Formats: sequence, structure tokens, C-alpha cells
Amino acid sequence: MGNFYLIVGGASGALIGLQFVVMITTVAVVWGLAGLGGLTYGAMVARRMRLQSAYQPVLEDWLFHGWLPPTAYAVLALSAFAAPSHLHEALFGVAGAVLLLFIGIHNAWDAVAYLVNRRNSQGEQR
Repeated sequence: MGNFYLIVGGASGALIGLQFVVMITTVAVVWGLAGLGGLTYGAMVARRMRLQSAYQPVLEDWLFHGWLPPTAYAVLALSAFAAPSHLHEALFGVAGAVLLLFIGIHNAWDAVAYLVNRRNSQGEQR
């Protein structure tokens, strides 16, 4: 009975892996479009940071809003183009784009800190 589960489990794993490899082109197109969209949005953000005059961005602002997100999206887009011929390496590129998660956490923290400080300073003025 144990051999049955071993054979069925192994066959199931192989079929799932095969299905992933067969479907990878469609998935690569989707993550490539996400990467290109993120690059476009990153260019818009950097342009707006440069043109606005209400605040002079410091290095941390440029790093976490203007440089790191487009870099991670570029890695995502390039890994999509590499997926058909170098799948293993392309998936490492997708894993590297997880940097976006940490950038998002940092930027969300900055936004909350700004709103709290702004609210506190307005409360003191009243």
C-alpha cells in the first residue's frame, strides 16, 4: 500500500511540474506586462518627484520611490523575456523582484509617519 502512495505522489508531482513548464509562457507574458507597467509608473513617479516644488526629496526618497521600484520592475520584465530560453534563471529574477514587497512596506510606513506627524502638528496649532 505504501508503494501505491509513493507512485501516485511522484506522478502527481511530475504532472504538476510539467503543467507549470507548459504554462510558463503565458505566465511570463503576464509578469512581463506587470514589469513594463511598473517601469512606466516608476518613470511617472520620478518625473513628478523632479517637477514638484513643495518638498525637496532627499536620498532616501529618491532611493525608495524613484530608483528601487523601477529597478525591481526592470528585473521582472527582463526575467519574463528570458523565461522561454532560461527558465531556471528567470524564476530567480522573479524571486529577486520580491524586493518590491519590502519597498512597499517602507513606503507605507513613510506615508503613515507623515500623516501622523502632520495630524499632530495641526493639533498643536489649534
